[in-house]
Amino acid sequence: MAGHSKWANIQHRKGRQDAARSKLFSKLAKEITVAAKMGDPDPEKNPRLRLAVKEAKSQSVPKDVIERAIKKAIGGDAENYDEIRYEGYGPNGVAVIVEAMTDNKNRTASTVRSTFTKNGGNLGETGSVGFMFDRKGEVTYPASVGDADTVMMAAIEAGAEDVESSEDGHIIYCADTDLNDVSNALEAELGESESTKLIWKPTTTTELDLEGMQKLMKLVDALEDDDDVQRVTTNFEASDEVMAQL
Repeated sequence: MAGHSKWANIQHRKGRQDAARSKLFSKLAKEITVAAKMGDPDPEKNPRLRLAVKEAKSQSVPKDVIERAIKKAIGGDAENYDEIRYEGYGPNGVAVIVEAMTDNKNRTASTVRSTFTKNGGNLGETGSVGFMFDRKGEVTYPASVGDADTVMMAAIEAGAEDVESSEDGHIIYCADTDLNDVSNALEAELGESESTKLIWKPTTTTELDLEGMQKLMKLVDALEDDDDVQRVTTNFEASDEVMAQL
């Protein structure tokens, strides 16, 4: 899925500003608090919390921020967040899934709706684009852990479904319900992963030119700027030439 991994690369390139970093930290901390509140506060006994902590560490979130987020859940002073998924279309008919955690559904719904409208998109009903994606587990490793065959063998042994290897690294996909088991088995074989998380993997993609990509990135940036929005996924596809010009 070129779209997905290329998008990750763009985020990586763009996400170096301090403001974007502190926003990312607070979103990851929110996920940790919610996971700890819903289950056991011990990451070893709570797969969702373990994944949230792991993802935070992979983004260099400081240890004290992670511990504070867990303590907040244990202390009972954490806000009650609802997890909501919005679906809609961006410019050029690109499918967009927005995952949010909010303490005020009306506020978030109205902000997300107006962000779509202002940026050439439109918010649809739940399910309007979800059928174009599969819910999957995704584990990423740097290219340095081994060649494609080594990683493929480890992935098969771990019970994964698919591997994409390139000079940028290895992306391993598995069923969403198997993510905890697969990531544990992979770590036993390949060591610590760069990232382990649940994703929406596009099954069909929409090709964009440079202008289309610029419009889409404007929409995604505006959505991600909202503190209630945890994650934005799209099903764009773009050539390397287009990506290089962004």
